[in-house]
Amino acid sequence: MSKESLIASLRTVPDYPKKGILFWDVTTLFKDAAAFKEVEDILYEEYKDKGITKVAGIESRGFVMGAALASRLGAGFVLIRKPGKLPAETVSMEYELEYGRDKIEMHTDAITPDDVVLVHDDLLATGGTSSAAVRLVKSFHPKQVYASFIIYLKDFGSLAKFPADVPVKTVLDLAGL
Repeated sequence: MSKESLIASLRTVPDYPKKGILFWDVTTLFKDAAAFKEVEDILYEEYKDKGITKVAGIESRGFVMGAALASRLGAGFVLIRKPGKLPAETVSMEYELEYGRDKIEMHTDAITPDDVVLVHDDLLATGGTSSAAVRLVKSFHPKQVYASFIIYLKDFGSLAKFPADVPVKTVLDLAGL
């Protein structure tokens, strides 16, 4: 399957969640078995020899491919969620949004210094949530942190928000919002 076919499997929704935003919906890619498998294969090939012990998925679409990838890599899966959604003791990371501040959380026992962690989400746009997730994971001092995304909206230049020691893999790089 080509990158063009993967892009064609996405749905775009104008003016969602607010006017002026073009939302790239991966749920149509997820429901297409061939497209889903192709993305999983691409990410598996990238990370199969990296010693990944945990995949940390960012709420909520990051849970879908993140969990599938964790299973395929033989790794554990960790949830990164909005405040108040996890049942046990958590640690949090605040970050800036275009319109204020927000926070994400993870269980305090989710990651150890012996882990090699892949942080995964469906889309990298402004990079606020995902760079905060990477900083949150790095606060546990694992051996290595990687980050992966299905879609990267290049027009925002958000790769600069990630620490230099965190390699980032994107499957579909899109421009021209």
